[in-house]
Amino acid sequence: MPKKPEKRSDIKKGGPEKHTVNITETAFRDAHQSLIATRMRTEDMIPMIEKMDQVGYWSFEMWGGATFDTMLRFLDENPWDRIRIFKKHAKKTKLQMLLRGQNLVGYKHYADDILEHFIKKAAELGIDVFRVFDALNDIRNMEKAIVTAKKAGATVQGAISYTLSPVHSIDGFVKFAQELKDLGCDIITIKDMAGLISPASAKELVGKLKSEVGLPVCLHSHCTTGMAPTSYFAAAQAGADILDCAISPFGSGTSQPPTETMVEMLDNSGFGLKVDKSHFLEIAEYFQEIKDTAYQHLITPVAERVDVRALVYQVPGGMLTNMVSQLEKQNASDKFEAVLKEIPKVRAELGYVPLVTPTSQIVGTQATFNVLGGERYKMIIQEVKDLCKGLYGKTPAPIDPVVMKKAIGDEKPITDRPANHIAPEWEKCKKEMEGISDKEEDILSYALYPAVAKEYFAVQKDPLKKKARQESLKAGVPSPEGHPQRHFVMRVNDENYEVGITEIE
Repeated sequence: MPKKPEKRSDIKKGGPEKHTVNITETAFRDAHQSLIATRMRTEDMIPMIEKMDQVGYWSFEMWGGATFDTMLRFLDENPWDRIRIFKKHAKKTKLQMLLRGQNLVGYKHYADDILEHFIKKAAELGIDVFRVFDALNDIRNMEKAIVTAKKAGATVQGAISYTLSPVHSIDGFVKFAQELKDLGCDIITIKDMAGLISPASAKELVGKLKSEVGLPVCLHSHCTTGMAPTSYFAAAQAGADILDCAISPFGSGTSQPPTETMVEMLDNSGFGLKVDKSHFLEIAEYFQEIKDTAYQHLITPVAERVDVRALVYQVPGGMLTNMVSQLEKQNASDKFEAVLKEIPKVRAELGYVPLVTPTSQIVGTQATFNVLGGERYKMIIQEVKDLCKGLYGKTPAPIDPVVMKKAIGDEKPITDRPANHIAPEWEKCKKEMEGISDKEEDILSYALYPAVAKEYFAVQKDPLKKKARQESLKAGVPSPEGHPQRHFVMRVNDENYEVGITEIE
């Protein structure tokens, strides 16, 4: 019989000796978000939940990130039901979600009352672990979420958005981790969305986090650059307690290192593991079959290969996939390399922001406009203006003064917590949902995605629309949008160009 996964209090806080390494399985969330546009349906997860519950994973990452938006917008599913279903079938393994701080599972900051209702509801339904991050590593955007999740009795992973720049450093990340610990976080997660962390950096950062902060450490990375498996091993040698992995059919490429590979490497090197490897073959065969039959049309070569451009431009592997498609549709594919080179320039000018939702979209869109417009910052998107106004939080470095002047003129940016400027929204949303639903979870869905949620509710009430939607899904009809995106249309030389920017994490 496989051993019961250890509780958070059981995770050893020691140093780099051959300790127990725990595995978080990402197949139910980030793996399919990275490889098939977050399109895995709950019905395709159910057959393996109980089997995987026997493996001994520390947790299943199965909610949050892009799943909420995609389930409502494309899969005709109630996102909240997925938690209920997993709670019914997973009796041993913790259920984990990715929370974008004050952004929750959306693309903007939400009011504190919406945040409180959202986290309490998710915890009530069964989310055990909240991984909380902020795109700017601005702890003010994480504080309310961390405190609320702790009050709900959940385990909180405080995440560092890992990136490389002249203003980011190992010591800076360690200092940030100490602030997360002071807020009450139980675990520190290194969240490397672009696969940029090298083995040497992983070893150094994990070692310092263990010795100076003293909390369990988790490493989350992507195989985009090819370094992740080796960096994981180096992290384990330095004392990492949890590694995020994906069962092999949904591992590698822009996803996480394959679970089976990492377990074998660690097991053969003397690390303690609390997983039962005997289940892996059956699990992998199942996911390979559904990948080949139900989701093959969503696989792109870019998602499944190593992309070393991320090492040069520090761009997450999946960030430009959909933009390439959009440029091709507008007969502007020849601009791709120019956009790629423009992204790091814009990122630097906007304060070296980490490229993760929503800042990845902001930088990518502005870079595209700079190239297609023929003049840099001739057109400035509203999100860049809001970033300059301080509405997203404090950037890692000051924004270029020339860009700041072009974006907001002489307006002074705010310097306090951005959510302080957002009025309560819960009662307003309740009123707007009158006649549609009075359920807390439905009001929350509406608060996060008003138009998408209303369309979803309308389809559920119309048998013909619901039947047509379900038949379309079963037929495997690909959505032209691919990953959830934000779309912008710009006019250049009397021609319209539509730019679609996909989300990262």
